[in-house]
Amino acid sequence: MTKQLPNLQVALDHSDLQGAITAAVSVGAEVDIIEAGTVCLLQVGSELVEVLRNLFPDKWIVADTKCADAGGTVAANNAKRGADWMTCICCATIPTMKAALKAIKEERGERGEIQIELYGDWTFEQAQQWLDAGISQAIYHQSRDALLAGETWGEKDLTKVKKLIDMGFRVSVTGGLSTDTLKLFEGVAVFTFIAGRGITEAPDPVAAAREFKDEIKRIWG
Repeated sequence: MTKQLPNLQVALDHSDLQGAITAAVSVGAEVDIIEAGTVCLLQVGSELVEVLRNLFPDKWIVADTKCADAGGTVAANNAKRGADWMTCICCATIPTMKAALKAIKEERGERGEIQIELYGDWTFEQAQQWLDAGISQAIYHQSRDALLAGETWGEKDLTKVKKLIDMGFRVSVTGGLSTDTLKLFEGVAVFTFIAGRGITEAPDPVAAAREFKDEIKRIWG
């Protein structure tokens, strides 16, 4: 993937397969990356990944497993169904992450990557260990629960995102993003913006996805 404008990723945060597929079909052509969401994967397994790959053979597909253990097995299962990338939770051990990375690359080649999901307490010392293990993607969150508790994006978040980028990570950001939120990141080399309900539950999901893309082009173009 060329390093240009930030990517737009749609997160299929659905509880049922049909809902996820319906949303994917409606906006898949408008986004760069399609994410098989955690909740739906827990409900139906990697079948969701396989359906997405069949529908979108040329798109980047993410299995958002938030894998904490059995990294090699989980990564292999999802990669065989067509996932290019898979997420590991930041509290997973380095051996788990390495096993996941090895398995996904064996199946997907250079396309295969592991992304580290940054939840809760983590340190930049740990982040360096992830880089040393060959993992260069990180996802910075405002969690759904934090947003519901009234937390918002702020300078503390931007400072961490910038430091991760300076370390050499390609950083995706997610959590209650709207087109208005994007301007907070102006001047920051964000790799991907991830939006779920902000796109899929909009009155016009296609228009919402295009609005995100247009704002990304306006700010980073």
